[in-house]
Amino acid sequence: MRKHTSGVLVRFRLAFLIAVVAAVILPTAASASELIDRNATAVHLGVARNGQALLSYRARGKRWNVLAWGAINAIAPTKARAQVKLRLDYSGGWGTYRRNVWKTFRNVCRAYDGPKLKWFVAGCKARDGSYWVVQSWQRMLPNYGLAATPAQAARELRLSHWSGPLPQLKVNLNWAYRRYHHVFGSFTYRGSPVYGFRSTRGGNPLDSFGRNLYVDTLDSAYGPGWKRENSFLTHRNTGMFCYGFYQHGSRPVGAGTRYRATIIGPGVTPDISWEAAALGGYDQQFDLQMHAIQKEFLAGDGLCHAV
Repeated sequence: MRKHTSGVLVRFRLAFLIAVVAAVILPTAASASELIDRNATAVHLGVARNGQALLSYRARGKRWNVLAWGAINAIAPTKARAQVKLRLDYSGGWGTYRRNVWKTFRNVCRAYDGPKLKWFVAGCKARDGSYWVVQSWQRMLPNYGLAATPAQAARELRLSHWSGPLPQLKVNLNWAYRRYHHVFGSFTYRGSPVYGFRSTRGGNPLDSFGRNLYVDTLDSAYGPGWKRENSFLTHRNTGMFCYGFYQHGSRPVGAGTRYRATIIGPGVTPDISWEAAALGGYDQQFDLQMHAIQKEFLAGDGLCHAV
């Protein structure tokens, strides 16, 4: 950034009205891989010597330059404080509509050489060895394969910043009642479960720690291609989950040929995904084996039962 680095904070006052307008237009996520915008294109990511990231993209017919700084990784769930979150300046420090910002912003971020991530759009490795990554995916699709409105089908642009190990999403497949496909597993970060303390009755987190697992099914009774099966919270205190592909009201059973699951990373860590082929015909020996694993894996959870 050179001489512009120290001027960024000074220019916050001059950009205050622009930043406020941007904040109204662009709701931010509650302490997660940060929700930046929706349906963005032409995404460009860089990091200056002072550690501030600059994310540039087009959305709603305009070019946006967003500065991000002030957070890395995540903390374990606690009632004592909120989860870490990035600070964002939607004016980019020089004005939202400045087109030549990359002529004055000195990017020192090296090529991305980190772990492979689903929904990857852009990424780089900062001078301190930490990673910045942009991901984009459809989080708000309706459950049970229902048709999505344009707002629900929007692809969210999400920014993360981390060093060290990634969050771990473990997912296992078995049967329920020897008939229905069933998944169970856990979400952890650095050995600690990821979960929230408060949520709505419908399962939406009301704090900065809760996380929903978004499960998709491929080529199911809902139709060809990937469809959203359901989304649900990881369990309090354990970070575990379980879900059966049952019939829901008038909707058919959503069992497909493959399944995938995506979950927003804790703090400002990346969003993590899992994918695997669906189970074939019922196999009693495998089912009994997996039920034994499920009982051991979910021991102490109290909300999941092998059936």
